[in-house]
Amino acid sequence: MDRRFFAASVLTAAVGIAAAAIPAAAQQPMSQDQMMKMKQSNGERAKKNHLVACYGINAVGRNDCAAGVHSCAGQATMARDPNSFVLVPAGDCEKIDGGKLKGA
Repeated sequence: MDRRFFAASVLTAAVGIAAAAIPAAAQQPMSQDQMMKMKQSNGERAKKNHLVACYGINAVGRNDCAAGVHSCAGQATMARDPNSFVLVPAGDCEKIDGGKLKGA
């Protein structure tokens, strides 16, 4: 399989999974309890599927969490926010233009 095709497929799948995991209600501010559950869920999903936080590649409202900027998933107010991350397969973040393993 062509490496570029494989990388594009993996990225598309990761974005699709992230988009499907965010309910429409997540656009509302989260309570502390909801935020803690979301962080725990993201941590479990990342460990189980060998995912890493990739900062700076999100779309507006399409992020898994953030580094102290807003409450959590689905709360990004700008695209490619350097403090918001999306969980992607390990090794793929560095391949994505603008992707960083650490927040700004």
